[in-house]
Amino acid sequence: MSHKFKKVLFNKELIIYLPSQIEKNKIVKLLKKSYLVVTAYGQKYKLYLFMYAIVDIAGQQFKVEKDRKIFVNRLKAEEGASLSFDKVLLIDDDGSIKIGSPYVTGATVTATVLAHLKGDKVIVFKKIRRKGYDKKNGHRQYLTQIKIDEIA
Repeated sequence: MSHKFKKVLFNKELIIYLPSQIEKNKIVKLLKKSYLVVTAYGQKYKLYLFMYAIVDIAGQQFKVEKDRKIFVNRLKAEEGASLSFDKVLLIDDDGSIKIGSPYVTGATVTATVLAHLKGDKVIVFKKIRRKGYDKKNGHRQYLTQIKIDEIA
């Protein structure tokens, strides 16, 4: 069964008309949007907007939200330590977007270190055919799992 819906942009809110047999929790799983106003059975459901930011952590850019867990390259911090990142490139707070040049002034993202671990193994295999040359190498990236506590 296909779930076709109509998207209408009205006053910075996404209004979605869906088939009447879909329930509210299935709608959220189906769309995976941060914000929407849903009309089904003639009833309106309002799901509130989330604040998100784009942050530069250890040379990589991540889109972060509150209570989201992400894996970043290994950081020099102990497990359970609180970190603060001030290289915030963009903040979206309920539709009001602040873009930095290069960073947003006064904006910080705080996070807690959950664990230090290794990523999945990547196999690097080099071969030159008919020459008897083959080289197999493995690599596992050192990672840190962090949980975003606050975007300010």
